[in-house]
Amino acid sequence: MIYFLFIIGFVLLIKGADLLVSGASSIAVKYNISQMIIGLTIVSFGTSLPELLVNVTASINGNPGLAIGNIFGSNIANILLILGISAMIRPLPITKNIYFSEIPFSLVATLLVGFLANAALFSDVRTLTLSRVDGIILLMFFTLFMGYIYVVFKSDHALYEHKQDENKDQLTMNKSLIYVLIGLVALYFGGEWVVNGAIVIAEQFGLSETFIGLTVVAIGTSLPELFTSAVAAYKNNTDIAVGNVVGSNIFNLLWILGVSAVIRPLPFDVASNADIMMIIFASALLIFAVAVGKGAKIVKWEGFLFVAVYVAYIVYLVNRG
Repeated sequence: MIYFLFIIGFVLLIKGADLLVSGASSIAVKYNISQMIIGLTIVSFGTSLPELLVNVTASINGNPGLAIGNIFGSNIANILLILGISAMIRPLPITKNIYFSEIPFSLVATLLVGFLANAALFSDVRTLTLSRVDGIILLMFFTLFMGYIYVVFKSDHALYEHKQDENKDQLTMNKSLIYVLIGLVALYFGGEWVVNGAIVIAEQFGLSETFIGLTVVAIGTSLPELFTSAVAAYKNNTDIAVGNVVGSNIFNLLWILGVSAVIRPLPFDVASNADIMMIIFASALLIFAVAVGKGAKIVKWEGFLFVAVYVAYIVYLVNRG
């Protein structure tokens, strides 16, 4: 039964996020918010809810390795796997704000988590942990990010206006709210069942919680981002595809990891520093991919490179775990 619920949990995570994003995006469109802002906020929030539900459940149940592994693994998968696959479907243009603001902000968030997790190395305490104070600091930086998004929206409103044809065939407000409600319920049960199943699998096969979090759970909870970005790229809504990934990474590190640490301090395994370095490397690879070639975009061959690097990382995890 636990394996059955584990699989059903993933289905609920995917469908729940899909319904939530559809409902929330429809509400946002009614207020003339751009695709990029929708991607960075509404869609990122919706597709990051599986990570949030998994992490909150893991924190409450005292499974810190799963919580930390899920966030780090999801962020690596978001950049290398999801952007890679999306770029293979259609080249992804990167706006100036994303390149010069949001991507660097995501990189700073990664460095901040790494510093807070390893801060004990600079004191007499030798136990590495993300404390409740660290969680509050992360949530404060998340508040700054949301403030930045609001300022950008207000200062350049013309960038975020929709064309008339983008408002066609939108859901009614009542239907949008129903989608959001059903999506939240599906995400709650999906997150609960995935965590319970992952713990059982880890125990039965002698695998660490961190390894399960970095691989099975991370990829599973990243499926909503993958589905959303791939479909958005296919439909030529590339701003949503890119904004979803970058926004989700910032949400994961600052909001979800912050909430998880506030609920219960998260012991930090020094081996996880390698995963932080991988997030930094993936971010640097993203910046490099945009910098080279003609135009600020991720092209098809760079998408293949991203996916190849991710496969190599999974092989490394198997050897490590």
